[in-house]
Amino acid sequence: MKRRTWLTATCSALASATTAPSLLQSIAAPLPTPSPLPTPWSSSASQNEVGWIDAHVHVWPKLSTTYPLAKDYKPTDVVPSSFTPEELFQLCRLAFVQRVVLIQMSFFGFDNRYMLDSIARYPKFLSGVAIVDHESKDLRETMVRLRAEGVRGYRLYANAKNVSGWKNNPSIKELFRICAETNQAACLLSDPEALPEIESFVEQYPDTTVVIDHFSRIGMRGKVETKDLDALKRLARFKKTFVKTSAFYALGEKKAPYKDLLPMIKSLRDSFGAERLMWASDCPYQVQEPHKYEDSLALIRDLSDFLSDTEKKRILSGTAEQVFFQA
Repeated sequence: MKRRTWLTATCSALASATTAPSLLQSIAAPLPTPSPLPTPWSSSASQNEVGWIDAHVHVWPKLSTTYPLAKDYKPTDVVPSSFTPEELFQLCRLAFVQRVVLIQMSFFGFDNRYMLDSIARYPKFLSGVAIVDHESKDLRETMVRLRAEGVRGYRLYANAKNVSGWKNNPSIKELFRICAETNQAACLLSDPEALPEIESFVEQYPDTTVVIDHFSRIGMRGKVETKDLDALKRLARFKKTFVKTSAFYALGEKKAPYKDLLPMIKSLRDSFGAERLMWASDCPYQVQEPHKYEDSLALIRDLSDFLSDTEKKRILSGTAEQVFFQA
């Protein structure tokens, strides 16, 4: 499902490490320093020492010949018209988010250059998830090179039709093997219907880190179905499988403060543990009116009263650091 299709459906339904440098220092023309926000819980550590990580953000520039669209996309698909790292940092600094995982935007297909150029500009603050042609004969060389350029994962479109073919697809199997060998992650944009096939496939690759994006989009159609959540929870038996608690704007009631998603988050915490959950905003879509960046962060930081301070810190920074910012 294209991003534009997903967003159309959503709109219809609406009708950290202590040594990490401050993200504020990365902006060439800094904004006025905001007033410090209160520490979100009782920990003695300061907010700057915690250093949240946003584990899922897309960036792109205004259309140009430098970064052309992939052949399957047209200019009207690009909404908003741009979302650059500098625009992102204005949001991050107010929320004390210090590092970000960039996800290659589908607009550009296998051309990861804008994401890589962004990482090269801000290597202390950004990591990346690329999209590659897994049928390519030089897949291994490409993945090794991209890792050296700051990539720590590879996005796969894991709908039920695609995943059903993976068991007979040597190139997908090779991608999973290379991910394990190079300590990179297979990052799955999946639908709930694909989870049984994903479970069967992932079982064959216990050494591969697997990340499920956006709760596997459970609740995209409005209701969080128990059978879908149970299917996602069955992946918890694979110790290298992680789940992004993200894209709150697009799931369940699709209205801030998103408290209807708390039972799903709690259930996943009980199954996976906080150490295999990671928060992410899915910007820029999380900041399209009426949604706000702070509301996404607040759901974990302030409203998840079933989480301990240690669990919140893990979900807001520790898990993403482990998966996407390792050397």
